[in-house]
Amino acid sequence: MSLSPLSAAAAPQQELLCIFGTGDFGRSLGLRLLQAGYRVVYGSRRPHSCGPVPQGAQVLSHAEAAQLASLVFLCVHRENYDFLEALAHQLSGKVLVDVSNNLKKNIYPEANAEYLQKLIPRGHVVKGFNTLSAWALQNGPSDASRQVYMCGNSVEAKQAVAEVATKLGLSVLDRGSLTAAREVEDFPLELFPEWRLPLGLTLGLTASFYIYLLLRDVVYTYVVEGKDISFRMMVSLANKVFPIVSLILLALCYLPGVIAAFLQLYRGTKYKRFPDWLDRWMLCRKHLGLLALGFACLHVLYTLIIPIRYYVRFRIAENTISKIKENQTSVFNTAVAWHSDSYLAVGILGFGFYVLLGITSLPSVSNALSWREFSFVQCVLKWKAVKVSVHFLL
Repeated sequence: MSLSPLSAAAAPQQELLCIFGTGDFGRSLGLRLLQAGYRVVYGSRRPHSCGPVPQGAQVLSHAEAAQLASLVFLCVHRENYDFLEALAHQLSGKVLVDVSNNLKKNIYPEANAEYLQKLIPRGHVVKGFNTLSAWALQNGPSDASRQVYMCGNSVEAKQAVAEVATKLGLSVLDRGSLTAAREVEDFPLELFPEWRLPLGLTLGLTASFYIYLLLRDVVYTYVVEGKDISFRMMVSLANKVFPIVSLILLALCYLPGVIAAFLQLYRGTKYKRFPDWLDRWMLCRKHLGLLALGFACLHVLYTLIIPIRYYVRFRIAENTISKIKENQTSVFNTAVAWHSDSYLAVGILGFGFYVLLGITSLPSVSNALSWREFSFVQCVLKWKAVKVSVHFLL
């Protein structure tokens, strides 16, 4: 449907954004901006031989591109910032978004964004978009982190960057002034920061129970009875530790919610902040639940390999040979069969509840559920999972 001359003249002009750098991140960012309805111009040292750029984008020199847009994304490494000093006049008054990261912490005396602010003193530097990857930009926010951390000294500049991020489907978290730039730049260098407490707790519980069982079952038997059953360290002891740790982690996953509820009832309000230890505990509940599910899966796998273990096959063969030598037969016991099958069926059911709780805690699944559906799974089925799992795992 073609627009009339009057409607075409009244149509709003698409905002033009500039990107310095035509690498993987710069190209991915330009593609997302084009898909969001922006016009994009690239600034390059070699405008005619910089490689492919997204269709619809224009490639100019740095100076020409900087003059056309009021917001510039700097998708270049800090060691290549020297050329910006010659562009101080063209970048004066512009919003400069620094997306750079370092390979290690504390390489330079100041943050990259602070160094950029020194190079362009009259520019409005905003640190942001550095926690995203080219893969995340290419595949959309639903396939990776949607969080954009941002800091800067200009409120207007941060607002302009936040509007762009929101239009791209990202969520923005303002970290304050540019002095927080080093903290923002260190975020991509941290390895599983939210998993440190759950993993440390899990490793501590696993090591404690394993050492206890090792001393009780293997060392004690060897010292007192003279039997060497050290081979059980690989499967038997581990398969005893997994269910114990799994149930403890599952309890720790839901216990802080109960404590928080009692604390709110005691205070008579839900608007007062929780203690720091409880707040931190509640923030890692999902991690504890996923680790509990992982240990339950390990217990299931270790249990499945029991029939093929050498020790078990040897005991079965030895028992069969002894029966033959003694000319004895075993009578099928229906009660024992019922007990065994019921035990296994309940275990499978409990593990199914376990898996259901774990799957519904994933963002891609929980976002597809209503609050009532999510509450039913996490508040009703969790107790069934705990009861059934206790029955089977122990």
